[in-house]
Amino acid sequence: MSELINNREQLGSNQNMKRQEMLKSVFWDIYNRKTVDEVKAFVDEKLGKVTIDEIAKLSQYQREMIEEKDLSKSEVERISAAHLTIMEGKILDVQHPQDIPGHPIHTFRRENREIEGLLQSKLIPRIKEFEKEDSPANIYKLIDDCNLLYDMDKHFTRKEQLLFPYLEKYGINGPSVNMWRLDDYIRDSIKDAKKLLPNYNGDKEPVLSTLHYVVEQVTAMIYREEHILFPMSLSNLTEDDWIKIAHESDEIGYCLTEPAAVWKPESLDINGNTFREGYIKLETGVFSIKQLELILNHLPVDITFIGHKDIVRYFSHGKERIFARTKAVIGRTVQNCHPPKSAHIVEALLDDFKAGKKDCEDFWIKFKDKYVYIRYFAVRNEQNEYMGTLEFTQDIDPIQAIEGEKRILSL
Repeated sequence: MSELINNREQLGSNQNMKRQEMLKSVFWDIYNRKTVDEVKAFVDEKLGKVTIDEIAKLSQYQREMIEEKDLSKSEVERISAAHLTIMEGKILDVQHPQDIPGHPIHTFRRENREIEGLLQSKLIPRIKEFEKEDSPANIYKLIDDCNLLYDMDKHFTRKEQLLFPYLEKYGINGPSVNMWRLDDYIRDSIKDAKKLLPNYNGDKEPVLSTLHYVVEQVTAMIYREEHILFPMSLSNLTEDDWIKIAHESDEIGYCLTEPAAVWKPESLDINGNTFREGYIKLETGVFSIKQLELILNHLPVDITFIGHKDIVRYFSHGKERIFARTKAVIGRTVQNCHPPKSAHIVEALLDDFKAGKKDCEDFWIKFKDKYVYIRYFAVRNEQNEYMGTLEFTQDIDPIQAIEGEKRILSL
């Protein structure tokens, strides 16, 4: 009997491995420019319905292939669009009870309905009006619609800073790069439309091309979220994870709407997870944990500490942070906390710190209404061993505006 059981287990394992290889071949067939109809026929015949776990593996295969081949934006878009078309209707539905008012997924879906409404009731009809008549009035309406649509940035940021790191915790890494990359394409295309419209010179083609691209990509992203990302997240994240995500979401904000309610499962108390009061003895003094935390949060800079294995260990939480941070980044690799297009810069900087080539590096950028000074320091112990990296971020506009002297207290 045990031999029969083992044979069955081996058979099941072999079948799973065979399916995984066939799933992997889907992307290589798309990459090698087999037609969508050819690949779709293969999936219909050999694979049939696909589970959420298999979709997670597909997402990882896609990430590996894109990184291996260093694909261009147009190729990433082509492959992603083909993948979406091929898998449409092939994913097994999974029923989850968590889609209740206030739950993070309920809020994400609520936002998607608002985005769809904006596309269908405003943007798409106004694109058609612009095609017929490129009047200033129609241009102004399109500018307003694009400004509203860019509120999606909050939706994307919550997804990237909250959902992705929790999925990574369970070994699901594909969305962190694949979907984030597509999110950035959408952000950039809306920005492009917002630049083209105010400077319109009578050439309709680039404006229409950009706006049609926005509609197409936003619609496709909603489908990816609703049929792949959200079911994948609901299948893998725990209730405790969702409570933390719900608690962190307010800091980033919401897109075109707000949560329908405050979600607080009866089984867990979101306010019950408090720190024990204690003391930390340092070389030059003693603090209570609360005092130390308050001091760090009152510093006029934002601080982030990355451990020697590139894991985010701490960030200060002042009243006015320059860049959004959520507790979900704790325990996450710092490379995955940055958009794919800038991750290589972070990697090179950390490599230099670890190799002892540099001890610090400075950057300064214009960000929204601030002039931001970003400083990175290699943290080394008494033996000069690399222990991690400390990031300081500060708005230096007020400092640059200082003139003369101030020697007395303000009245």
